[in-house]
Parts: sequence; structure tokens; C-alpha cells
Amino acid sequence: MELRHLRYFTAVVESKGYREASRRLHVAQPSISEAVSDLEHELGLKLFSRANRTARLTPEGEIFYADAVRILQEAETAIVTAKRAAQGKVGRLSIGFIGSATLSFLPDLIRRYKLEYPNVKLILQDLYPVESDKAFDTGAIDIAITRALSLERSRNFQSRVLLRDPLVAVLPRSRKLKSNKIRLADLASERFVLFHRSGAPGVFDTIVGACRAQGFSPRVENEQNSMQTILSLVEAEEGVAIVPASTSNLRSNGVQFVRLMPDDLYLDLIAAWPVGEPSIVLRTFLEFLDSNAEAIRRKAELCVASIARKMR
Repeated sequence: MELRHLRYFTAVVESKGYREASRRLHVAQPSISEAVSDLEHELGLKLFSRANRTARLTPEGEIFYADAVRILQEAETAIVTAKRAAQGKVGRLSIGFIGSATLSFLPDLIRRYKLEYPNVKLILQDLYPVESDKAFDTGAIDIAITRALSLERSRNFQSRVLLRDPLVAVLPRSRKLKSNKIRLADLASERFVLFHRSGAPGVFDTIVGACRAQGFSPRVENEQNSMQTILSLVEAEEGVAIVPASTSNLRSNGVQFVRLMPDDLYLDLIAAWPVGEPSIVLRTFLEFLDSNAEAIRRKAELCVASIARKMR
């Protein structure tokens, strides 16, 4: 039995005869008659009662017609779904991301992606860098928006830089400053609250390395696994912090973000995915990221500009 047999059969029913079905399908009437006869022979029953030269459904033909219509509809749906899958419009995509680093652009990015690809099921996971590494190893995520990978990890991943996130100082709002910038060396005597190294070694090492380049080793007395907690501890005057500028999007009423001197200290935010041919869904998401790259950078720049305005 072929789908052609079912199409011819249902056309005869819906056209109320072979002649009209032939006209509707642009198929010779003998070919339709032969296809229906073959179908009846294969089923071992009569679908039409041909009394008075009319094609009326038998009781069993009526039942078979309902199922034939359903099968043809499901076949059409399967074809459409397959075509959409080939275009990356159907499937599943799991994305790991750093919540505090992506707050300026990710909500709007995901909202617009879902409008364009409503049949892609998204699984979103807020993961700091080491958690993303583990999620990749277990296959739990397809792509991560994270910090720069270690040299060892980068051998097995492809990546692209989404934005450069300047490092800024965080001080209690009660601290009076004469300028909207501060030298990193001026913080040498301070206690530091930093994001814990076990969760983001690249971030921790970059900050500590920058301090050492300015002639001091930071006195790290508190390591936390949440940027929001770091801001809360600075607000409580438990120390100062060095964080990416994107952190200023979090609740921060009791702290002030201050640009650092030198002003060439950055942490890259990247999109990373395993080496190899990406799935169709992942490839379309990467293309979507590319088309929105400039908007992502602009929103990051607005975040930095906002810090400068708050210090005026």
C-alpha cells in the first residue's frame, strides 16, 4: 500500500466519483480506478458499492476513509516537520550561561530567538565556568556563553568572542571618592571579596594577576560563588571587589562601581561549543548570534557608560 493509493481513494470519496477525482488530481480516470481496485485487493474487502454506477462507500469503506484521511494528514505533518528540522526550526537546544554576565542582553536575545524559532525547545542553565565544563563533559549542554576557556579545554572547543567585559572596582557607597576612576594600586591595603577560584579559575587568576602586575598581592579574605553575594558583602563593608562591569546590572544600591586604572583590564565573554559538525539547530543559533553580535556589544557598552554616569 502506498500513500498514492490513499490519496486516490480519498479523492474519489470527496469528489463523489471517479470522473471528478480524475479532474481534481489531473490523473487519468483508469489509473485512479486501478489504484482503488489494487487497494481493495490488498485489503481483501470492498470499499465502494458500485450499484447504479455510483461510488458509494461501504460501511467498512467509511471506517477506512476516516483512517486514510488521518494517515494522509500525519504524513503531511511529518513532511513539514522534517523540512523544518532541516532548517533548524525544530529540535532541542541546551544553553549554559553566566547569569550575571549576560543580564544586559540574554533575556531579549532569547525572547527574539523564540519568536523566530518557536518550535525549538530551549533548556537554559545558569552555570559558572567550571559547571559549564562539567555540563559539556556529560552532554548536558550544547553551547555555553561563558568566560574564556583554559588552553587545555580550548583544544576541544570552538568559540567566538561576544564582548569584552571591563573589570571595575566595587566599593561601599559610603566610601567617598574624588574621581570616577581609581588606580588598582590604590586598593593594595584593602581586603578583597572575590568570586571563588574553584568555580571560575580564569576570572580569579586574571584579577590576582592584574594586582600583582601593579606591585601587590591582594588580601583575599572571602571567596563567594555568587556575584550578588559579593555585592552584598561589599555593601556590608566586608571588603572591596574587582568584578566584570556586567555585574553592575545586579541589585547594587549600597555599592558603587568605579572604573579601574589602567583601563585595559578585560574579561572576554564567549560562546563555546564542542569541536565538530554542529547540529542544524546549533548552527542556526550560531547564525542568530552572529546577526545579533553588534546589538550584544552595544548593550555591553551601555552598561559601562552607565557606570561612568553614576559616578558623576
